[in-house]
Amino acid sequence: MGNKSLRSEDVVQKFRETRALLEGHFVLSSGLHSTIYLQCALVLQHPREAETLGRSIAEHFQAENIQTVAAPAIGGLIIGHEVARALGARFIWTERENGKMVLRRGFSVSPGERLLVVEDVLTTGGSTRETVAALERNGANVVAAASIIDRSSGEAEVGVARIALATLDVPSVDPAVCEACKRGEPAIKPGSRKAQ
Repeated sequence: MGNKSLRSEDVVQKFRETRALLEGHFVLSSGLHSTIYLQCALVLQHPREAETLGRSIAEHFQAENIQTVAAPAIGGLIIGHEVARALGARFIWTERENGKMVLRRGFSVSPGERLLVVEDVLTTGGSTRETVAALERNGANVVAAASIIDRSSGEAEVGVARIALATLDVPSVDPAVCEACKRGEPAIKPGSRKAQ
């Protein structure tokens, strides 16, 4: 793959350049509040950026014999596809059905099939954990997980080893203890998924 690997600061700079790193008072898809919001779609709307980020994640897994890359819809779709392309692997995704993450659209996995789960931004690790569980229920061997950004400061557990291209120390708090809420500042939900 050459030397296209991105440093953490390069990844964050790409988010700044595409105005995908927002500052203010936000409601995250997890329902937590934060002063920073990462709108990955604004970076990934540029195919060359998506390809570069996908290749950078794939470089970490070249020796892992990954057969399939899986991602939770919708946030992980573009980056998951790019990682799969870089690895020469198949790409599938999971979706929520009646509140539970499942394989749909006719996707299946074989017993022992080696999978990598890819997400755009990891906050609590919930979507990644649910995706890992859905794949394992279907017999897959989930080798690892990866994300472009880890905003949990490396703390989120997903049930398998994981990497991120950039790790940020950005507090995400329960609305009950949110200082911006206490000051009466309105919280914005910039993402496509409503807080749960």
